[in-house]
Amino acid sequence: MTDREQIEAIKQLTLGQIQEVRANTKPTYWIDGQRVHWEQYVESLQRTVDWCDQKLNDDDPYELVTSGGNTR
Repeated sequence: MTDREQIEAIKQLTLGQIQEVRANTKPTYWIDGQRVHWEQYVESLQRTVDWCDQKLNDDDPYELVTSGGNTR
């Protein structure tokens, strides 16, 4: 599996987790002294998706446009 494929897989799994959490929202609660806050969890997952997008975009070839009138 290439790096790109791994990043795409991470992104898809994370998007699935976001969808699951939003479909089954729960209130904020405490477990063994630790607070579980679902909105913060979703924000963390979204940061992972954003990171994946950035890495995938960095990997994409780009086109350099300069002035001069010639286009190909």
